[in-house]
Amino acid sequence: MPRFLTACVDCAAAPAYNARVMSKQASTTIPAAIALVGSDLFLQLAALADLLKLLPKDAQTIQFEGETAELRDVLDEARCFALFGGAKVVVVRNADAFLTRYREQMEEYLSESSGGAMIVLRLNSFPSNQRIYKVIDKIGRIVRCEAPKDVVPWIVERGRTAHKLEVASDAARMLAELIGNDLGRLDNELAKLALVCGGGKAGAADVSGAVAFQREREMWDMTNSLASGETGAALRRWRQLVQLDNSAEYRAVTWLGMWLENVRKAQVMLARGESAFAIGQALKIWPRENAEKFARTAKALGREGLESALNLLAEIDFQTKTGVGDAGGNVERFILALAADKQAAGAA
Repeated sequence: MPRFLTACVDCAAAPAYNARVMSKQASTTIPAAIALVGSDLFLQLAALADLLKLLPKDAQTIQFEGETAELRDVLDEARCFALFGGAKVVVVRNADAFLTRYREQMEEYLSESSGGAMIVLRLNSFPSNQRIYKVIDKIGRIVRCEAPKDVVPWIVERGRTAHKLEVASDAARMLAELIGNDLGRLDNELAKLALVCGGGKAGAADVSGAVAFQREREMWDMTNSLASGETGAALRRWRQLVQLDNSAEYRAVTWLGMWLENVRKAQVMLARGESAFAIGQALKIWPRENAEKFARTAKALGREGLESALNLLAEIDFQTKTGVGDAGGNVERFILALAADKQAAGAA
């Protein structure tokens, strides 16, 4: 059975990440542990899928949730052989919390492990100065699962290798501007483009002409109007969007929640003395000229205004889901309340 050598791999360094990358460094036994480290869910799942491809088809996979898993249950599964004698993999999702509780015990188990199932830890972060990091690096493998800072090359390569789609550089940049470095969403949109683009080629016109991107851009324009303090423009854009796409009423809360999360991040960066330009780069504010307006809005709202907006957004989400009021009207109420909060914060 294949074994991964004791090397640390960057999952995003090879966009066409697949089983061949791993199998080139395979030996004869299954390692005791693999750590998939990083915040990108797409890369973690891709690495896990490629790992499982190397195992026998009858390999048994046991999943645990790290926040609630008990050490004895995980280790009991790891020590036991698979039901029908094949390979066995024990996966701990959100394993940061699990290691916080049981790091010393896991260090001891992995240091002395001489067989049984392979343990896969899916982690957001994994400090290299911890003893367990060194143990896993010695007996297994650590795979980095962080999206690259510049996703344009990734988009081009992923389109070519996974979707047989030639993505022009300007189209890749547009995708990166619209979506950011969420590799899962990028891969999903590449799959859509591969279906609709004739000749296996995608240009900027294909990206901008896609219905999903038109709606996202219109939603983006609405939040840009909010950032600029243009309440009337934001309301007009919202009403136009609802007329064009009824589903916008139900996607607005998610989108506005993402926007407010960016406001929170901007406030933290402003407190550190970072510039509007740096904020625009870090938060993928598009187009770039809106970064200054966005930074001013984040500053004007302040922490109290942001908290008030988040509470109101949660309230209108609950009302919409429970049939209290019209969904579109609830969003309009949020826009007006946000403008009032910003005005009050500015007056103060």
